[in-house]
Amino acid sequence: MIATAGNNGEKDRSDCLVTLELVQSGGIRIEVLSKVNALYGEDIRLLCKSILDFFSIEHAVLEVSDKGALPFVIAARVEAAIKQLKPTDEQYLLEMLPENLYHTVADQPRTTRLYLPGNTPSLMINAGIHKPEGVILDLEDAVAFHKKGEARLLVRNALRNLSFMRVERMVRINQIPAGLEDLDYVVPHNVNLVLVPKCESAAQIHSVNERIALIQNKTGTQRPVWLMPIIESALGVLNSFEIAKSAENVVAMAIGLEDYAADMGVNRTNEGVESLFARVQVVHACKAARIQAIDSVFSDVGDMIALKANVQASKALGFEGMGCIHPRQISIIRENFAPNEVEIEAAKKIVKAFKIASEKGLGVVSLGTKMIDAPVVKRAMRTIDLAVALGRLEKNWSDKELE
Repeated sequence: MIATAGNNGEKDRSDCLVTLELVQSGGIRIEVLSKVNALYGEDIRLLCKSILDFFSIEHAVLEVSDKGALPFVIAARVEAAIKQLKPTDEQYLLEMLPENLYHTVADQPRTTRLYLPGNTPSLMINAGIHKPEGVILDLEDAVAFHKKGEARLLVRNALRNLSFMRVERMVRINQIPAGLEDLDYVVPHNVNLVLVPKCESAAQIHSVNERIALIQNKTGTQRPVWLMPIIESALGVLNSFEIAKSAENVVAMAIGLEDYAADMGVNRTNEGVESLFARVQVVHACKAARIQAIDSVFSDVGDMIALKANVQASKALGFEGMGCIHPRQISIIRENFAPNEVEIEAAKKIVKAFKIASEKGLGVVSLGTKMIDAPVVKRAMRTIDLAVALGRLEKNWSDKELE
């Protein structure tokens, strides 16, 4: 019996196709087909041999057709082929990069999140260069059904061995309950945030957290894992507040309009009239639960004018970010979600007034003839923080202006 894993098409850069046959005798035979065989062929063979040894395979014929794959990709592909022929729960892990052990905080900006297909390494490798607030390694819609197992191993290795330049590392798992198994491959490997697609009830969030707790207890990892449910159906919209407040680690909630439109039996348009109720409902649920509201992706990657209008409308509704399906969308989304000069100046005045009142020991904050209450001050501080995070305001602005 022969197993294959990976890809070797004309457009499959940074990947490889692995073909494995288990035989009765003859030891291990490894053939590497690569343009860089003279430079890296021996290293590839040594890596493959170590993986075969780890899984106690003594006799096999392994062929690796390399298209510039990095070691973490080759390791994932070889392991995937082995597990097709020899099912096992054992996992072959390369040493984690020390720089990948960072955590993220609950309320950090998530203005842009770049979707990356979980079985396409070429799109992962340089994703951090584009500097989104987060990258989403997608195990759901972007992965063919028969490739789900391979994608889990590749995403696991990417979390451990690929530098995303300290942006928040997110994984979109498959729909619950199937997606619970995905958690076994990402929770122990320092994923920062998990997206829960097609979420329709708080019970689904509870099942995710139960699985996370089980994995963490088993592996001894206690790093925070934030959750972002994605609302993609009429039922999900109606239950959105229940979902938003279902757990303390739910820090944001997104809406997915492609599946929502299909569920409603309507066509999605740039104007968004058909989804206005759903978007407003999700925003209200997020604001009431004090979490971030994240809008759907904009699917036309060639229409920057329409994208800009969509982002401006999204911000006006109260959303705080949006998914990206192409790096060229990042700057447009960030620029139009960022606080403008009028918003920044108004926020600075409120923060200044609050600081002066605090220094004087006053319990009431006033700005001109208006009294400023705590929620207004908090909103102004969030505006300032976002302006700083998105490069619209210097971090030490108050030191200069309040001297």
